[in-house]
Amino acid sequence: TSSHTRVGILNNPSSKIKEDNTAIARGILAAFLTQNNNNLKSFLSKLSKEETAKSLAAGTKIVKFLIPGMDAGTFEKKYNTLGLDLIKTHQMFCQEVLKLLPGQMAVISNGR
Repeated sequence: TSSHTRVGILNNPSSKIKEDNTAIARGILAAFLTQNNNNLKSFLSKLSKEETAKSLAAGTKIVKFLIPGMDAGTFEKKYNTLGLDLIKTHQMFCQEVLKLLPGQMAVISNGR
């Protein structure tokens, strides 16, 4: 959030939700819940790179991608305890309420 923009993320995966295919989604959620805006923005930029996704899929731990200044302990604790139920809830909301197909992306805007 800022005086100009607010950003939120809802996950709408197209595949079965498992620990090994939700590293980025859980990383984003954990960062939103534990980091300040400046660190969050830098971390999200790093997570959105294709080489990061490939590295995580190959087994690299997400803590390797943390930005200097992030509260690593708080992030790691939240990341490790964030259950898959939250992502499943996001998926249900996207498909049941927003009527999105699995994996479909959308931008939702609600200006002040």
